[in-house]
Amino acid sequence: MGLMSKIIPDSGGTRQKEDYVEIDSDAVDTGAMAAQTELRIAKISDKQDVIDIKDAVYDGAVVIADITRHTTQDRTMEHITDELKQVANEVGGDIAQKGDDQLIITPHGVAINRDPLGQ
Repeated sequence: MGLMSKIIPDSGGTRQKEDYVEIDSDAVDTGAMAAQTELRIAKISDKQDVIDIKDAVYDGAVVIADITRHTTQDRTMEHITDELKQVANEVGGDIAQKGDDQLIITPHGVAINRDPLGQ
């Protein structure tokens, strides 16, 4: 079970906004702050899913993509990874794969530190 499946359990269908649980945000005034960078969650089931991810990164979002439906040696996954590497390069961002379950793609100005915290 990967990290993404813990965050977003597989319900067999597409994710809806209602699938996310709102954490008590009384301590944070979310209305007063305008986020400069948004974090988006995605699931890559086929090559068509890459389009939304590319659009989000071009728009300046950080994307964490669940790739558990593919193996890292899968030809489709190699093609998807190559496309997303190209997007990261085009926008001056970064891309990293964490294990066999997720890709992280960032826009310009956001780097991925590959050193785990606490080690």
